[in-house]
Amino acid sequence: MEFLRPGTWEEALAAKAEHPEAVPIAGGTDVMVEINFDQRRPDHLLDLTRIGDLYEWETGEDEVRLGASVPYARIMEKLRAELPGLALAAHTVGSPQIRNRGSVGGNLGAASPAGDSHPPLLAAGARVEAESVRGTRLIPAEEFYTGVKRNALAPDELIRAVRIARADGPQQFSKVGTRNAMVIAVCAFSLALHPRSRTVRTGIGSAAPTPVRARAAEDFLTAALEEGGCWESGRPVPPSAARRFAELAAGACNPIDDVRGSARYRRHAVAVMARRTLGWTWDAYRGGGRDSQCA
Repeated sequence: MEFLRPGTWEEALAAKAEHPEAVPIAGGTDVMVEINFDQRRPDHLLDLTRIGDLYEWETGEDEVRLGASVPYARIMEKLRAELPGLALAAHTVGSPQIRNRGSVGGNLGAASPAGDSHPPLLAAGARVEAESVRGTRLIPAEEFYTGVKRNALAPDELIRAVRIARADGPQQFSKVGTRNAMVIAVCAFSLALHPRSRTVRTGIGSAAPTPVRARAAEDFLTAALEEGGCWESGRPVPPSAARRFAELAAGACNPIDDVRGSARYRRHAVAVMARRTLGWTWDAYRGGGRDSQCA
């Protein structure tokens, strides 16, 4: 195994172009586990830890450009207001040691359906900034996941950053695991309210071959809130609408039975999380509004 250690981003792109099979490594929280258990033995490792730009972020008026190697701990500490859903998900990642090393870019590169950052990225409408010596392109998060642990990157591309819309409304993340910490998700759900566009977006993890959005549930809830005049009034979402939203969210799943949980349980858990996160986000949006329900 050859260890490539570029000192600049340009050198990293050149190395990746010369060795497309090279596996990038920064935090190493996924890659080193696979190597240690002999599940992967790449000819080349591409070490990105010397590239400082990957550990920085820029907060603009409408979006945050998050460097691929910014650790979860920094997101929790510095970007809780701008990216609340992602910050909540970051709290559930591994241990403090892993949160100090692991990053969203690494989670995207691994493309595991159980990755904790994926649901809030989908709910926030994130775009992945992929770059090669040929140029840069932005890949919408919902188009990035192409299969179990597969993504839309070309062989010579690296993830440079993730562009995530700044929250303009409440966001939530919920995860079910076999214990309270250091656990891979049995399933996960994220919900983001977007009051400016009067829409909602969702993200589901570990309940299909790839992270997915519950589009039918989003469309239903967006229409229900609009028809009920809920955005203006801040009235509670009717229980019937919340139940239907939960049913449609569960319907977006395509889970499997495995050692962490059954497909039936995953569908049920996603429905429960969808209903609960809707309640939490809408209560936050209402901010103590009136008690009468939407029409």
